[in-house]
Amino acid sequence: MLESPFKRDLTMDIRFKDELASMPDLRHRLRRLRWFRATFRASARAVTEAYGIRFVIDDAKLTRAFLDWIEIAEADKKFAEIDRADFIVFAAGLVLRELIRQDPAKATGEVSRQNDEAAGQESTEEIVRFWPEGFLYTNYCVSAVAAIHEQEFGTAPTIDKCADDLRTWWSYRENVTEMPAYAVAFLDRFLGSEPNWVSPDHVPSRRAMRQMLQSLSGQPATGLPTQ
Repeated sequence: MLESPFKRDLTMDIRFKDELASMPDLRHRLRRLRWFRATFRASARAVTEAYGIRFVIDDAKLTRAFLDWIEIAEADKKFAEIDRADFIVFAAGLVLRELIRQDPAKATGEVSRQNDEAAGQESTEEIVRFWPEGFLYTNYCVSAVAAIHEQEFGTAPTIDKCADDLRTWWSYRENVTEMPAYAVAFLDRFLGSEPNWVSPDHVPSRRAMRQMLQSLSGQPATGLPTQ
């Protein structure tokens, strides 16, 4: 296993990423409902073990989130040929948007924490307790991106320090409550990319895609949306 670039003092938990990365051909497995549901439930268990928050998961809502996501991802998958690494992040952002929209998990209480490694992470504890469901959804998507990137490119994106800032999570929760599409932009921000706040779930508007299209065409990216 490659050493992860994730830091222990940042919010996102690396242990579930390592579990995902051990699954062969993860990118294609997650496009199947049974694997999506199984890995999401495993992610919830990991958060429970690390931070002592129980979740009840509504399978009908989780299935709806998957089906809505996969329909959109399939329609946009041609952009994976332009910049596969960026499309993986974008697709995870769409998953996050649908999880937030459908909200299949509910925090129901606390259990005694089994993992003492989390004991000193006060900022993480605050974030998890501030918005446990949002933390679960985001941690799942970040872990999936990291695991897939590690499998396919040999390294994983580095988490930006803003992911450990409770003020960012206040803004995150407030914005996605009003407009779930902002989940795509916040995931980009957490992964250190420049978000597109104007049309975050419009893949041709992504900076990486526009730059790659410009590079392939040899012409300025005129006519393409700007951020």
